[in-house]
Amino acid sequence: MAEQEALQVFDRFDGSKIEIKDPAMVPYLGLDGIIVAKTFGRPQQAKFGKAKTHILERLANRLAVPGHVGKKHKIMTSWGTGKWNKNMKLVLDAMALIAEKTGKDPLQVLVTAIENGSPRDEITILEIAGARYPQAVDCAPLRRVDLALRWFVQGAYGKSFGKKTKMVQALANEIMLAADGNMESFSLMKKNDAEKQADSAR
Repeated sequence: MAEQEALQVFDRFDGSKIEIKDPAMVPYLGLDGIIVAKTFGRPQQAKFGKAKTHILERLANRLAVPGHVGKKHKIMTSWGTGKWNKNMKLVLDAMALIAEKTGKDPLQVLVTAIENGSPRDEITILEIAGARYPQAVDCAPLRRVDLALRWFVQGAYGKSFGKKTKMVQALANEIMLAADGNMESFSLMKKNDAEKQADSAR
């Protein structure tokens, strides 16, 4: 009997061939085969179910809910919600642009960018006798993936909102810079800030 081929997302991306260097992140990147990356949040009803959601769907969902950066709330969360088709098309166009510019598998570039752009340490606040103290803690693998995706989107929005750069190009550039370890990447800057704060709070 012939071996069954792995499902490719949108008939373009094969997650079975992706190389992940960090073993802790393997269960949380969601690279299982699925025809259309649209689950309506069904896996997330179970504990840690988010890890089973495909990484491209999680990136598209993050485009809808980017989170606020600083005090100027340029991209309000409600503006992007309910636009799955638009957000997923943006992700797919960014993946196509990455493949064109790098000549590599864009899904592999995204996974490498997540590994490079996610912090290993961060701080939490402990309140003792009314006083608040920062405490360094290890960053869980699932949270590392979430933070990397959030910073990709926030960095891309920051470089395209009110500027000539298109969002597709900004998102593709942000992912490629993170994959290359370039410090111009917003995610790498945020990662270094988080790890420096953790080092000073030990």
